[in-house]
Amino acid sequence: MATAAHTDLMLAEAPAPTGVGPRRAAGAETARLPARQRTLKAAIGATGVGLHSGARVTIRLVPAPVGHGIVFLRTDTGAHIPARHDHVVDTRLCTVLGVGHDPGARIGTVEHVMAALSAAGIDNALIKVSGPEVPIMDGSAAPFTFLIDCAGIAAQDAALSVLQVLRPVRVKEGDATAALLPATDTLLRDEGARLALALEIDFAADAIGHQERALLLTPDRFRDELAAARTFGFAEDLQRLRAHGLARGGSLANAVVLAGGKVVNEGGLRFTDEFVRHKLLDAVGDLALAGMPIQARFVGHRSGHRLNNQLLRALFDQPEAWRIVPAGARPKRVPTPRAAAAALPSGAIAAA
Repeated sequence: MATAAHTDLMLAEAPAPTGVGPRRAAGAETARLPARQRTLKAAIGATGVGLHSGARVTIRLVPAPVGHGIVFLRTDTGAHIPARHDHVVDTRLCTVLGVGHDPGARIGTVEHVMAALSAAGIDNALIKVSGPEVPIMDGSAAPFTFLIDCAGIAAQDAALSVLQVLRPVRVKEGDATAALLPATDTLLRDEGARLALALEIDFAADAIGHQERALLLTPDRFRDELAAARTFGFAEDLQRLRAHGLARGGSLANAVVLAGGKVVNEGGLRFTDEFVRHKLLDAVGDLALAGMPIQARFVGHRSGHRLNNQLLRALFDQPEAWRIVPAGARPKRVPTPRAAAAALPSGAIAAA
């Protein structure tokens, strides 16, 4: 069982990058995240399959002007959908964004491309998608990271602002919890990161069991530790999902599939702890819907898309818990990591 103090140790001593990640394209940037807004140098696209529709979908990442933010454009309906937490309309199997009640103004499975954009420090982009969901690609964020590397990144003539968490905010559902804690100079200064994450998961399946991982989010660490981790599911759920018109595009080519508690993919896992890495990847994408970079520590236990979104909503519902500051500003003086964690309600970090 992880205690609050143990989780802070995980954040302070995140392991060095290991494992399989997308190859870094020539000229890919590895420097600290900048204090200027950034967009893509050029438009770039790809075609894949929608995880739930099974239809072929084209996605195109397009440069956007200062202050544009990340916006999805459904090219089949003309709907523009902002990538913001308050536009999340469904979180049952993926994160779905929408505007109003028009089904033509919805876009699903946004979390992987959002994670790749956020980790790369892309603030402004128009994401054109030819259908109701982002293509699943290989089930990870690695293809999107590769596209961003190939397109290149351009600094823009505008200062970047970040959302600085000032007080602990926590949400709970059953035995699942998620929390945002104030960042500290000690944790973030040397890495040039803004977001630190720690997550633990528990599944009955033998291939998963209990897993936990922590890291300071930087472009290189995302690339090396999280980007290639694939989504996963259970074979026994597939028939039920397809009966409801879902998972029609799911296959061993775009997901880790478990049957009888064992991984059935011929190549096995990309990482021994691929499952918790993918859940961390999802958290990065879900938290990117804050609309600007977050300077904070995220701590989760069995959290998923629904709880991650509830956490952002809870944060924005408490104006005293956050402020917007210029990027590069030192975190506001906060308690030590252990004191800050202890200030949370009981059970916010510890496993059940």
